[in-house]
Amino acid sequence: MPAGSAGYDRVPRLMARIMAAERTIAAIDIGTNSIHMVIVLIKTALPSFTVLDSQKETVRLGERCARSGNLTEEAMARAIAALGRYQQIGRFRGVEEIVVVATSATREAPNGKEFLERIQRELGLAVSLISGAEEARLIYLGVLSAVEMRDRPHVVIDIGGGSTELILGDGQDPQYLSSTKIGAVRLTDLFVTTDPISSSEFARLTAYVQGMLERPTDELQILLDRREMRLIGTSGTIETFAMLHATQSLGVVPSPLHGYEIPRDDLEGLVLQLRRASLGERSLTIRQKRAEIIVAGGVILLEAMKLLGATKIAFCQRALREGLIVDWMSRHGYIEDRWRYQSTVRDRSVKKLADKYHVQLPYAQKVAELAVSLFDQLQTQLPAMAEWTATERHYLWAAAMLHNAGHHISHDAHHKHSYYLIRYGELLGYTESELEIIANLARYHRKSEPKKRHDNFQRLPDERAQRFVRLVSPILRLGVALDRRQIGAIATVTLQIQGDQCALLLFPKNPEDPCTLELWSLDYKKEPFERQFGLKLLPQLISRE
Repeated sequence: MPAGSAGYDRVPRLMARIMAAERTIAAIDIGTNSIHMVIVLIKTALPSFTVLDSQKETVRLGERCARSGNLTEEAMARAIAALGRYQQIGRFRGVEEIVVVATSATREAPNGKEFLERIQRELGLAVSLISGAEEARLIYLGVLSAVEMRDRPHVVIDIGGGSTELILGDGQDPQYLSSTKIGAVRLTDLFVTTDPISSSEFARLTAYVQGMLERPTDELQILLDRREMRLIGTSGTIETFAMLHATQSLGVVPSPLHGYEIPRDDLEGLVLQLRRASLGERSLTIRQKRAEIIVAGGVILLEAMKLLGATKIAFCQRALREGLIVDWMSRHGYIEDRWRYQSTVRDRSVKKLADKYHVQLPYAQKVAELAVSLFDQLQTQLPAMAEWTATERHYLWAAAMLHNAGHHISHDAHHKHSYYLIRYGELLGYTESELEIIANLARYHRKSEPKKRHDNFQRLPDERAQRFVRLVSPILRLGVALDRRQIGAIATVTLQIQGDQCALLLFPKNPEDPCTLELWSLDYKKEPFERQFGLKLLPQLISRE
């Protein structure tokens, strides 16, 4: 939490929230085929949650304009109408907060950002756009809330409308996360024009799925290293096959369906049965919207099982929406034991990416320490810094840790390379907007200051994010300057602001070190800071006796 009275004022409110016995929260997933909502009652003392209500509407955002790839006006209108109804249900249920994410269809559409801005404008709902890897992580969290893995390897498969996620985990950190651009809606649009689907179209569909799944399933097999694993399936496609199988095998659908297992041989028979049936025939046992895409979804599931060597699959009723709830509980301090590792997922993901790109960790940590210290001290002394919270403080820390990642590609313009590696390096625990903010901060740790004409700066989510990057990137520049030799020469710093002057007291690690290069670097890099804050920076080296 940033230092200062604003931070301390939040402590009583935070403690009151943590001590509250119950909280009612909703999570909404805007997918390619459907929009799902779950409303839960969280028992904070346990901690656990109970599902009070779940809703699903098929809006088919994946039916995009063939020429431009844009989300269509009709699809966006259906989605916004569904979200409005969900808001009404939430109000009736006494929901305190709604967490909303968008996935594949919105992520890929050229007008996806405009769609999210329209939702904000018309409904007042803030929607987070998440990456494929983050989607997979949240699905894993949802499954963990319902499945006891007991350190045994589990592979989770989630088949959506636009993508399929594969995850490997044993109840602790996920060991593998992947998102592949094959989904039931996407493949139906690409391959299915006949009714019933012709043999040639079915063969092309199957071959395409095999090719797309080959890499992730090979990588999973390597990680499994011949260990026996259990396959867990989530999503509407797998739920539909579980219901069909139970109806034909048992004559009744179990309630709950959670944990129901389908042998692969039986699944193959069901896929062939549905392949031979017309849409009208499939609609007799499956609701029409699902009947339209079930063959493509079945092919994805069957081929994944074959490539993984799985003989059966168990259905899990919890997935992305419940994962959002678990993630929310973790972020708000309600989960400390079983889910302890999730509370630090952002920090560990940043350090993992730093290691991947051979960032010198002691140097990065020192720059981050200095930059965050400056941020905290400015918050206590400048009104201009009062609006930023612990969230923005973390963005600065992450950017500082990764600002030099671009050296992995080239020294020249490495700040621009850092932007790219952060933005597309699949950091976990962040939304797309948050990644954009962190990447921009790192981009401006040297050379040019933020400019409206820069493409990366234009991609920031809103004016507030742009203001934050303009104001805080000079702080990162100072942090970098303060460790110019990358030896931790400056141990601590103290800011003292009086009028339009800012004394920067520097305490060296070695009292005999004149820190000449650090002082020179500060003088060279202080101008953006002085301009943004309207202060004259006066560095002073303080040698301890």
